[in-house]
Amino acid sequence: MRLPILLFSILCVWTSYGQKRQSSEWQIKTAVLAAPEKFRDDAMVYGYDRNDKLIVLRKGTNQYICLADDPNKEGFEAAAYHKELDDFMARGRELKAQGKTFKERFDIREEEVKSGKLKMPDKTTLFVLHGSINEDTNEVEDQYLRYVVYIPYATEESTGLPAAAMGKGHPWIMDPGTHRAHIMISPVKN
Repeated sequence: MRLPILLFSILCVWTSYGQKRQSSEWQIKTAVLAAPEKFRDDAMVYGYDRNDKLIVLRKGTNQYICLADDPNKEGFEAAAYHKELDDFMARGRELKAQGKTFKERFDIREEEVKSGKLKMPDKTTLFVLHGSINEDTNEVEDQYLRYVVYIPYATEESTGLPAAAMGKGHPWIMDPGTHRAHIMISPVKN
């Protein structure tokens, strides 16, 4: 008799934690942490419904779009990016949902950007926030923010940046010469 009660109690705690973690309010509160502070209140936020479908949780009035933590992935990761990057990001999510591999998604978007079918801004930003969730407070702790500056078709020669980090915290260019060329800035963790 005690085992069913114990299992029921564990299930209630786990369900309560999951619902709290995935509530729209929690998703909005934690997704905007990836955006620069002055843009958080008015940013658009994508998050997940109870069926793990990506939906708009809050419409925005500024240039930032935030993406809530995916409840199906381990750890915590939220992102924020300029609204001009939304078509590119949405296309990536669409292709991923179709079961396309990273390389397939890369190649398809490369061709679509080159042909003009997919709009890719000439420069824009993306912020990615990682952390862990404190199970007692449900707050995001150990926050680590890295920065990405998209500059399509830029190269090592055109930017003066190496294609690999020269040391911890040094900026570098990833995917040079492609639609997805971007400057990676990963500050040294404290």
